Amino acid sequence: MVRGKREMRRIEDTSSRQVTFTKRRGGLLKKAFELSVLCDAEVALVIFSTRGKLFEFSSRHCVQKTIDRYLMHSKDGAGGSKKDLYENVQHLKSETAALEKEIEFLESYNRKLLGDDLEAASCQELDELKNQIEKGLTNIRARKQRILSDQISELKNKEMMLLKENAILQGKLKELSQEKQSKRHTATAENINDQMAVETELAIGRPGTR
Repeated sequence: MVRGKREMRRIEDTSSRQVTFTKRRGGLLKKAFELSVLCDAEVALVIFSTRGKLFEFSSRHCVQKTIDRYLMHSKDGAGGSKKDLYENVQHLKSETAALEKEIEFLESYNRKLLGDDLEAASCQELDELKNQIEKGLTNIRARKQRILSDQISELKNKEMMLLKENAILQGKLKELSQEKQSKRHTATAENINDQMAVETELAIGRPGTR
């Protein structure tokens, strides 16, 4: 009976897929073993199932040795990447060593700026430190002067604003005082008029009639 040719696509049925995987995995491992024996070839085979289970075969009893050999002999594959990785590691080590030396130098220089560890410093180094400190002091004084000038300007602006507000308040107080005086004068004039009207009213009439 002639077997039908299977279409090369993913098997959707889980059970059928697992059965096919088991059968073909065994056949593949058998073919790899036969190739290594018949042809005296170094063969390594690595298989991961859909569940992540590992199946491997190596004619040298160690898959890693075959992989390492492949990496060493590969010209345009992983071998070049491994070589590049090694060169990058060496470059990073050199940069790290240079940075460590620079950090050590800066820490020593900082201690000297603070007045420590000056015993081994030469006259030239001391002169350089002195110039650096003087330059730093000049910059500090200039920065301090700018800050003080800004603060003085800000205080002057606040003073002008307060003076304007005070002038406005004084004007309002003056207006209120004038308004009160005007009301007081008006009230006094009304009282005088009322008194005059009363006296006039009392004076009208014949004598002796009251």
